[in-house]
Amino acid sequence: MNKASAKLRRLQGKSLREIAYRSRQEGFKLYERLFGLGTGEISDCRFFGSIKRGQRDYAAADTAAYIHNRIRASVVTSGYCRPNYFFPSLGHRKEIARIMRRRFSDERDALIERAQRAGHGRFDLLGLSDVRFGDPIDWRLEPESGKRTGLDHWSKIDYLSPEVAGDKKITWELNRHQHFVTLGQAYWLTGNEWFAASFVAQATSWMDSNPPGRGINWASSLEVGFRSISWLWALHLFAGSPQLTTEFVLRLLKHLMAHGRHLELYLSRYFSPNTHLTGEALALFYIGTALPELKRAERWRALGLRILLEQLQVQVRADGVYFEQSSYYHRYTTDFYMHLVMLADASGSSLPVEVQWKLADMLDHLMWITRPDGSTPLIGDDDGGQLIKLGSRAADDFRDTLATGAGLFGRGDLKAVAGKAPAELLWLLGPEGLSRYDQIKTEASNQQSRAFKSSGFYVMRDGWAENSSSVVIDCGPHGALACGHSHADALSFEFAALGKTWLVDPGTFTYTGNSRERDHFRATEAHNTITVDGQSQSLPAGPFSWSRVACANMRGFIAGNGYDYFEGSHSGYERLDDAVSHQRAILFVKAGGDEGGVEEPSPYLVVRDTLVAQKRHRYAITYHLAPGCSAIADGNRVIVSEPGGRRLNIAVFGRLLPQASVIQGWVSRGYGRRETALVAHFEVDAAGPQEFATFIMPSAGKKTFRIDRSVESDHKTRFKISSGSLLDVVVLDAERNESESLAWARFVNNKMTHGCLICGGSLETDNISYTPTGPAFTRWGVR
Repeated sequence: MNKASAKLRRLQGKSLREIAYRSRQEGFKLYERLFGLGTGEISDCRFFGSIKRGQRDYAAADTAAYIHNRIRASVVTSGYCRPNYFFPSLGHRKEIARIMRRRFSDERDALIERAQRAGHGRFDLLGLSDVRFGDPIDWRLEPESGKRTGLDHWSKIDYLSPEVAGDKKITWELNRHQHFVTLGQAYWLTGNEWFAASFVAQATSWMDSNPPGRGINWASSLEVGFRSISWLWALHLFAGSPQLTTEFVLRLLKHLMAHGRHLELYLSRYFSPNTHLTGEALALFYIGTALPELKRAERWRALGLRILLEQLQVQVRADGVYFEQSSYYHRYTTDFYMHLVMLADASGSSLPVEVQWKLADMLDHLMWITRPDGSTPLIGDDDGGQLIKLGSRAADDFRDTLATGAGLFGRGDLKAVAGKAPAELLWLLGPEGLSRYDQIKTEASNQQSRAFKSSGFYVMRDGWAENSSSVVIDCGPHGALACGHSHADALSFEFAALGKTWLVDPGTFTYTGNSRERDHFRATEAHNTITVDGQSQSLPAGPFSWSRVACANMRGFIAGNGYDYFEGSHSGYERLDDAVSHQRAILFVKAGGDEGGVEEPSPYLVVRDTLVAQKRHRYAITYHLAPGCSAIADGNRVIVSEPGGRRLNIAVFGRLLPQASVIQGWVSRGYGRRETALVAHFEVDAAGPQEFATFIMPSAGKKTFRIDRSVESDHKTRFKISSGSLLDVVVLDAERNESESLAWARFVNNKMTHGCLICGGSLETDNISYTPTGPAFTRWGVR
């Protein structure tokens, strides 16, 4: 009765279309539970009836043999003609094996080693290494907690409860069967039938213990979709092996049909209409394309394509960024649509030109947020998975996707960030695609700053080299839908400089495995921003929902001459009894520029936080350091060092100087894995309006900075940053009833070279007043 009441409450406010769709799905679930419809393996007769009339043979087994032979011919014959039913790269088996041996020998050896361990039931999943699920493999076990789910109808399994399923992500990751693809690749590279025998044995074991519609491995349509894609790749990679008997192929095809039927009936149109829905749609497009002999092939293909085209406009904002504010799910979405483009092209289908335009925008965002060291910030949630695993890469390394995009569209800017061709590109685009990639002229973007206004991401750079600097700022919507993959990270940012990533987003670590850790990693204190009275900007209400969310607002973004400037605010603490508003401005002083022949200056940040309140509050500013850094606190400063000898100085100034400390934190660079890392923590108790100025200054070698502060009035503070013959002056003005202003100017040997005024008319320092109008000095009003 309670569950029924809860379902009725959830239907309140829903559209008639949604109610009808959900009711239809509930009806199918009930019918399956009561009468077994759609559960269990289908008969030979039913399989035979599911084949198009013109392509039936004398028996189900003969039809399965026909499909197997058709697939075998497609992967054995190089350069076979269109229309293809799968990736044409797989028509170049000998060439791929030869190139892997010659050009990707290290990747080849690592791939074969992973395949050998997978064949023996040892897996690297998410952040876990050498995980075992029993011998033989127990496909419904979560080995970390020891929880094992039964064979009830999938809809009756409470997979979100750790008491029932442990961390269901671990179970599901194994059951995506992406290691079947690894086994298939190893079979191609070695010709060793042991890999094929391992695939057949594990796939048979899975089909024996996971009948359609029953158990946790049918509880998520997205997982069903990913498994379908893995099986189709494996079927092509192992085609022609004597281990794939007609009996086995027939059974595999029956289960693929069950996967397709399940996807069609239980699409996540309203349950999780995000990457769940697009991933499921892509799987339908995959099955419909790869198995055209099925009666439902054209229906599934058309349905998948229709959903993908519809959702492209819904899930990708106008600036090309995925709508859930998650860099990891943005990569997922980019991969989904690249596979759509590749499969459609292989089968001779045309797509609207808008698909390529949107895909280009998605690749742009992925390129811009890539750090100088090649890794990517894990902003928002990450689930540790991939659409398909054709190569080995770190969870925060998305350059394979960028390289494939460069190869598809011939883009030198993407290649400049992606670097050398990855092995994954060879498997997806074939030898010709690899050759095209090699011939693309590497051309870094001629832009250094980019505003993604719809999503609220702002990127500041001073170049595209490995030792360049970058700042990625989050000032966008809290998320989309129920904001299930969002974090309380408004106005947080990451910072890399001098070839080192210094300040990071600590990532996700877990979804349902531990509720306390789940909430910690997505709380404001786990991001590079400010907490008030120990509270988070947004308040969680379960692992994938929120009870209160902060609204962020961009107030200004300027790409200047030698600097960039950002300004934004959020409403997260206005819910307090004594409402607190938080406004943050970031001035990024770039490396390089014409400094009159003196040593090139290092880049640095000036972060200005303004908090308006009436009563006393406890303010804490946190900066999360990358793993491997050491740090010491001294008064209002934290000095950070790393093994390469580079340093980062963080100094915070306010009307009351905050007390600095260094505390232990955590960073997760991939789902299920975390490592200790230090946090620079600055705290102060203060009443009334407050302003904090943070200077974040990297240095290398013996270079040092000196920061001198002078308070000129209640509302004006001047800072001098000196290093050798360079002198930078920063003036912060917050006169009451006036717009806040900021001025920055650089002097070389006492001569001003360039600077800026934000919401100001002149700069005055050392009794000299400058009202600059020349090209080296710019004046902006950001509001």
